[in-house]
Amino acid sequence: MIVALAFAPFARAQEGSTSPVLTTVVVPVVGSVMGMENIHWRTDVELRNESRSEATVIVTLPTAAEQPSLVLPSIPPGGVLRFQDIVGEVFSLDSAISPLVVQTEGRRSISIRATVYGSRGTDVIAMQQIPLDYASNFFPSRMLHGLSFTHDFRTNIGLLNLGDKDAVFTLALQRVPGRNVAVTHIALPPSSLWHASIQTVFPLITSGGNFSVVVETASPETHMYASVIENGTDNARYVSPSIQGISVIKTATVDH
Repeated sequence: MIVALAFAPFARAQEGSTSPVLTTVVVPVVGSVMGMENIHWRTDVELRNESRSEATVIVTLPTAAEQPSLVLPSIPPGGVLRFQDIVGEVFSLDSAISPLVVQTEGRRSISIRATVYGSRGTDVIAMQQIPLDYASNFFPSRMLHGLSFTHDFRTNIGLLNLGDKDAVFTLALQRVPGRNVAVTHIALPPSSLWHASIQTVFPLITSGGNFSVVVETASPETHMYASVIENGTDNARYVSPSIQGISVIKTATVDH
């Protein structure tokens, strides 16, 4: 299990009429970290300016140690910035896992593409694009579909609290929609990331395929994701949340 905490709230635009307007987009997770079987997982990021004026961009790792934040060189109209291993290249960190907050001055974000991949020696594992989260999007109930923990697959789940108050998440594991197999609660402090295997989240469940996890929280500045990894090849499939219209979590059986 990985728990990452920031030492300060992540960067926000200062209040006041003279402050610039910043449009915020969150890449739920980027990293440079060693995983199982000595695989080095990294994240490449591409920033593209599709507007007609220069773009000023601030990038932040809000749950990494000392919460590093940098203003990137201005991107001209039609210009592109590409970073191989953004954690190492931009922030000069040997090992870190965190969401990446990308703030663009103005009312429109630059175009962002983030790709995670693993390597072991000279072998590179298939790349997987990471969907983006927009800071204004919040739904109290979200679902992660198609999760597995079997002989062939393993699954990790990530929860993010980018707010300045504690956030409580309720997670329900389901084989059939609306029927909970197990329920747990996880509380996260401000500016933190919780990343763990699904067996850690639900220790009483030994194996299973094609599960879903419903995640509920009342805290608005929260995000979540999952990754399903094939054990034989270590190819990863990123899972972004879908929206749940009504609450389906009614009881709790296991607490964290």
